[in-house]
Amino acid sequence: MRSKKIILTSHCILNQNSVVESLARAKGAFGFVKDLVESGVGIIQLPCPEFRFLGITRKPMEKADYDNPEYRKLCQKLFMPVLEDLLVYIENGYEFCGIIGINQSPTCSISGNRGVFMEEIFKLLSSKGIEPKYFEVPEDYNDEKDSAKLFDKIKNTLGL
Repeated sequence: MRSKKIILTSHCILNQNSVVESLARAKGAFGFVKDLVESGVGIIQLPCPEFRFLGITRKPMEKADYDNPEYRKLCQKLFMPVLEDLLVYIENGYEFCGIIGINQSPTCSISGNRGVFMEEIFKLLSSKGIEPKYFEVPEDYNDEKDSAKLFDKIKNTLGL
């Protein structure tokens, strides 16, 4: 019954409650998550370093505000258990389809000005010979209008 397909998602894709309050774009999880679940892919939710570092009442910040040794060390520490699990999946024949990040996030942006957490994740994955595909939720994503269209793009980009 298993699809044997795995993706990693930024924490806030499944939990918008963790986002800086003024930046939340959904009540809970993004709507396209339902389509991900129905596609049969296994979803591994990444932890939220911003939440762990500054808490739920933090203010919006830029990448430069997070780009320091203490935050990078936290990002590495938070990703290590995920990496260990991911390697077990891969060693047992599962397909790692990629990562879904958040465009323009100081932590979880992947393309362009890559966020601090994603920099650390991609470094650690690369050290294991893993070069993942990825997709980013656009900065202008509106959950009520864009959910179905976005899932089609995710599905095509990550090969779900």
